[in-house]
Amino acid sequence: MTEDIEVSRHNAVRFPGISPRAYEHPVDRGALATLRAVPGFAQVVKAVSGFYNERGERLMALASSIRVGPKQYPELERLRHECAETLDLPAVPNLFVFQNAQIQAQTVGMDEPFIAISTGLVELMNQESLRFVLGHEMGHVLSGHAVYRTIMVRLISLQLAMSWTPVSALGIRAIIAALREWFRKAELSCDRAGLLCSQDPTAALRAQIQVAGGIDPARIDVPSFLQQAAEYESVEDIRDSFLKLKSVETESHPFAVVRAAQLQKWAASENYRAILAGDYVRRDAESPSSDWKDDLKSAAQSYKESWNSSTDPLTKVFSDVGEAVSGAAGKVWNKFGNGNGNGAAD
Repeated sequence: MTEDIEVSRHNAVRFPGISPRAYEHPVDRGALATLRAVPGFAQVVKAVSGFYNERGERLMALASSIRVGPKQYPELERLRHECAETLDLPAVPNLFVFQNAQIQAQTVGMDEPFIAISTGLVELMNQESLRFVLGHEMGHVLSGHAVYRTIMVRLISLQLAMSWTPVSALGIRAIIAALREWFRKAELSCDRAGLLCSQDPTAALRAQIQVAGGIDPARIDVPSFLQQAAEYESVEDIRDSFLKLKSVETESHPFAVVRAAQLQKWAASENYRAILAGDYVRRDAESPSSDWKDDLKSAAQSYKESWNSSTDPLTKVFSDVGEAVSGAAGKVWNKFGNGNGNGAAD
C-alpha cells in the first residue's frame, strides 16, 4: 500500500480477513456454490476462455484512460485505498477513469482485476457516494465474480453467433438467463460490500438515486422513491407480472429502484449490525467445500421468503404451485423414501 497515502478513517470499522460469504446474497452464494464445488472449475474456465485477452484489456485501459494515483485524481486514490483496507483485500486493484457521460462502473479481469469508472459518475457523485461505488466494485474483486461474468459475456456472444440454429440458441439462452439471474443477485451482494465500505446508508441511497435518474438528490423525496419499489412489487394485474418477467430476463443488473429498496432493507437487518460489531465469517475460517449445501439451502429459503412476501399475482401462482409440488413430493418421500414403504426417515 502506498506509504504517502493516508487511508484510515476515524470511527470507520475495518473488517480484517472478512470473507465475501459474510455479505453475499443467499442466491448469489447458492449459484456460485454449485460452480465452486466443482474441482478446478475456475482454472478450466480460464483455459477454455483463452481468447479473453485480459492483458489486452489492461493495456487498453492504460492507453485510453486515466490511471488513478497520488498525482492523478488523488481524492479517488485515497478512496481506493480506504475501500481496499476496509474489506482487507489482499491487493489494491488499479482504478481507471474513462471518458463517458453515462454513469458506469465495472470490474475487469480474472488474474489481476482492475476497476474502471466513467467521468460521468465521478462528476455526478460526491465523495461519500463514490466510496460506496468503489466499495461495490471491490466486492466484485473479493467475491471473484469476474470469472463467472466472463462466462456470461462469452455465452451472449456465442448465442448471437448461433442464432441461426434454434435448438442451440434456445439452450444457450437458458444458461444465459440463469447466469443473468445470478449476476443480478451478485450486484445485490456487492451493494452490501459498498455499504460496508461506506458505512452510511444515506450515502448509498443517494448514489442509487443518482443511478436511477436523480441528478440532484435534494430534489428527490426518499419515501416517494422507495414507494416506487413497493408499487412495482405489488402489481395486481397478471399481465404486468408477465411484462416484468419479460423485461428482467435480459437485464444484467437489478432495476435501480428495487435495488435501492433491497439495500435499505439489508442496512436495517441484524446481519448488517452483526458485521459492524465484528461478528462475521473470516476467510481463514471458512471451508467452502463443506458449506456449499448450506448455501443452496439458503438460496432456496431466500426465494421462498421472497415469494411468500410478494403480492405479485404471478409470483403467488408460482409459490402456490411450488408449495403443492413440495408437499406432494414430501408425502411420497415419507412413504417410499427409505425403500421399504413404511415411511421412516433416514
